[in-house]
Amino acid sequence: MSGSYDECAVADDTMDSFWEVGNYKRAVKRVDDGHRLCNDLMGCLQERAKIEKAYGDQLTAWSKRWRQLIEKGPQYGSVERAWLAVMTEAEKVSELHQDVKNNLTNEDVEKVKNWQKEAYHKQMIGGFKEAKEADEGFKKAQKPWAKKLKEMEAAKKSYHLACKEERLAAAREANGKTEASITADQQKKLHEKVDKCKQDMQKAKEKYEKSLEELNKCTPQYMECMEQVFDQCQQHEIRRLTFLKEALLDIKRHLNLTENPNYATIYRELERTILSANTQEDLKWFSNNHGPDMHMNWPAFEEYNPDQAAAPPKKKKPDGAPPTPSTEHHVAPPGDRSSVSSYEKNQAYSTEWSDDEQPATLSGNENGGGSGGNGNSFEEDSSSGKGVRVRALYDYEGQEQDELTFKSGDELTKTEDEDEQGWCRGRLDGGREGLYPANYVEPM
Repeated sequence: MSGSYDECAVADDTMDSFWEVGNYKRAVKRVDDGHRLCNDLMGCLQERAKIEKAYGDQLTAWSKRWRQLIEKGPQYGSVERAWLAVMTEAEKVSELHQDVKNNLTNEDVEKVKNWQKEAYHKQMIGGFKEAKEADEGFKKAQKPWAKKLKEMEAAKKSYHLACKEERLAAAREANGKTEASITADQQKKLHEKVDKCKQDMQKAKEKYEKSLEELNKCTPQYMECMEQVFDQCQQHEIRRLTFLKEALLDIKRHLNLTENPNYATIYRELERTILSANTQEDLKWFSNNHGPDMHMNWPAFEEYNPDQAAAPPKKKKPDGAPPTPSTEHHVAPPGDRSSVSSYEKNQAYSTEWSDDEQPATLSGNENGGGSGGNGNSFEEDSSSGKGVRVRALYDYEGQEQDELTFKSGDELTKTEDEDEQGWCRGRLDGGREGLYPANYVEPM
């Protein structure tokens, strides 16, 4: 029997379809999901911004620490400048990562936040206006068809129930024919029951077919109205997906430092500085300042001079005013004394020997003080003694053997006040004593 009731019928392949009653709610839920995804994207970017900031801060701290250690260490000359250029690279890269952080938070997050505010409008009672409008539109489009569907489902249920009753009646009639205990009158009633069930089944079938026909007539209109509302939801989603793609491209542009011309420039400058390191010039500088090519006041016979014995030799007053201080890190050309690391500058090179005392550095080492051979070459030496602590305002390169050399910011001890020529006597923390221009320092 075509279209008859079947207890073993399996679920239709169209189950869970968009067209089923109520399944449009998944399209409506996409509005809420879109708003939440905007929050997720902003949270994602804010976390990345924290990572960029932390990395930039770590680069800066690392660079600052190692710049100080390198400047105080024994490395000198152009190789020292090349090494310091790695610290400069870190500082500049740190700035770029700070820019990435600022772009993510100030541009990308704000852009998503503003778009979200324009695209989703919250209601006083909760939810979003866009979701409510979509839900109401789907309900209106589905209501007539859902009513017809309900009628059709009831008719189908009645028909299937009638089919079941007809089968049971036919089975009873067949069993009655084989049983001797069933009388002719009973057999007749069983047959009449079968005929009645067939009639009821036919009426239920006709009603079912009619309701199905009416539902099918309503279906095209239902589909058209539902698609119109769905297209409106799609248009809103198109705007969200298009915006998200554009936002991600902006994010990629901010994250991709290889597209930043300043990033490539940093490494070109670093490479130039490293390649400019000149071994021969560094060796020549060291020989001139700490080797056989140094100037030496060889001992010579001197007449006794009571005035000279009572006071240190006078120096001429420095010509001109001190140099203008610079906030940038000082990098001296090859051969410049100021390029020596402060470790070398703080070592004691005593020229005052006598039969009664040893050089200050030797006595310091014998007593366990100073920077001995077993000490850390990166640790700054300190020596005790009376005097006034001063700080260098400018770099100064000693021109003669009895003059000190220091950099802006170095600290030393003034042991004698300024003379009439503008010179003071002082002692570096490494132990070396000598003269320096009074106007190159300030009291601490």
